[in-house]
Amino acid sequence: MKDILDDSHELLRQKSQEVPLPLSKEDHDLVLSMYEYLENSQDDEIAEKYGLRPGVGIAAVQLGVLKRMCAILIQDYDEDGNVIKKEAYALINPKIVSYTPKMAYLKAGEGCLSVLNEHEGYVHRHAKVTIKGYDELTKQDVTIVARGYNAIVYQHELDHFDGKLFYDYINKDHPFMAQPNAMEIE
Repeated sequence: MKDILDDSHELLRQKSQEVPLPLSKEDHDLVLSMYEYLENSQDDEIAEKYGLRPGVGIAAVQLGVLKRMCAILIQDYDEDGNVIKKEAYALINPKIVSYTPKMAYLKAGEGCLSVLNEHEGYVHRHAKVTIKGYDELTKQDVTIVARGYNAIVYQHELDHFDGKLFYDYINKDHPFMAQPNAMEIE
C-alpha cells in the first residue's frame, strides 16, 4: 500500500505511454507484482496482516510508472466463500475497441486504491465493452468482452492511462442523478 500514489500526486493526471513487447524484465516484474497485490488484497488474512486495501484492479501509474499496464482480478464466490468464477489479467496496452451506448453505474459508487477520500455519486460508464490487449499471465493477445460490473472495472483502470479518475465523471450538481435507461448495478 505504501507504494500506491494517492490522488494528490500529479503523475495520476498524466498520460501513460505504450509499452514495447516483448516486455522488459522490469515491466514483466512490475505487472506481475501488481497482479500479486490484487491477489493478496483479496485474501482477508493477508490483507489484514499487511494493511492492504482490497482491490480488483490497479494501473502502473498508481505506482508512479507512466506505462499502459494494469492488472485485473475479479472473483465471484459461492455462499461458502469458494471462488466459482475468476477473471484474471496482467494487461499490456489494453484498448477499448467497441462499446454499447447503454450506460451503467454502481449503486454504491466507485472506489480507487489511489483515492482515500469519499467521493459520493454515480459514475456512468458503458454497460458493455470489448477490450483488446496483451495478457502477460497467459503470454498472448486477448479479446475481452466485459459486461456490467466487469465492464466498469476495465473502464476505470483504462481511464488511469489518460489521467482520469472516477470522480471526474460525477455530476457535481446532482451526484445521484441516474442517466435515463442506465443500468443500476448493486
